[in-house]
Amino acid sequence: MVRATDTPSRRAMFVRRAAKLLSGLAALTVVVGAAAMPAQATPTLMAPSANTATTLTPVGGGDGIIFLLRPTPEAPTSYGICTLTAVGRDGTGNLVALTNAHCFIDPEGNKLVGEEVYLDSSPAGTAAAPAPPEQSRPDLTTGPIGTVTYVSTPNNLLSTDPKGLDFAVILLDETRVAPTSTVGGVTITAIGPPPATGTRMCKQGHRTGLTCGMRLGTNGIWFTHLVWTWSGDSGAPIVVGQTLVGNAWGLQHSSPILSIIDEMNAVGGVGAGFHIVS
Repeated sequence: MVRATDTPSRRAMFVRRAAKLLSGLAALTVVVGAAAMPAQATPTLMAPSANTATTLTPVGGGDGIIFLLRPTPEAPTSYGICTLTAVGRDGTGNLVALTNAHCFIDPEGNKLVGEEVYLDSSPAGTAAAPAPPEQSRPDLTTGPIGTVTYVSTPNNLLSTDPKGLDFAVILLDETRVAPTSTVGGVTITAIGPPPATGTRMCKQGHRTGLTCGMRLGTNGIWFTHLVWTWSGDSGAPIVVGQTLVGNAWGLQHSSPILSIIDEMNAVGGVGAGFHIVS
């Protein structure tokens, strides 16, 4: 995940860009946190958007998301950015998306259940030319695509805190979006276990696009690989062919998607019984 920041010199640059491109949006400052919220929330119905069945926005694993838009989505001075792992349906038919848990944990450790999520309208980047975080903006035409309903324990790889699978569940608004199996260079049609060591795998992230590398091995509850990721790619799908095998959360680590599904099933609620749809 990236949480956007700036310096005085960059602020001036952003204002100049805003005058030309973004109709006066302010320069970016650091996200300072949000109020404490419970680890789970009961979903509420979202207000219908202006979209119709013929204008639903496609959304799938590999799409960029933007959230924590403060003070308003229309004129944000701060925000966070990540990437969706996958879109599917749960056992009761809800359309849901997955991403990383650490995207929705503030500096005080609060899990930001209830946070609205938008698609990132900026173009996806590549490994050679990563998408600049300061150019990220919410897709206001589509509007909020969903609400966070569950945040797991984050990976905590570099701390002594409990280790988690680092995933979050987003209940999607079907008056605004429809699932797609293909985003960028990745198509997801199935779910499976991580492959054998040495197998080539790929990811599609909003910051650095499609990158590939082999599996290295296992580290505790996670698997490791040489797939390149960068800040803002957090949550990106890791695939072998068209089979989703995990989510990327940095330092060339991912959590197995089958372990994530097991935890969702154990917790219950939105996300339990997750399966891929197109």
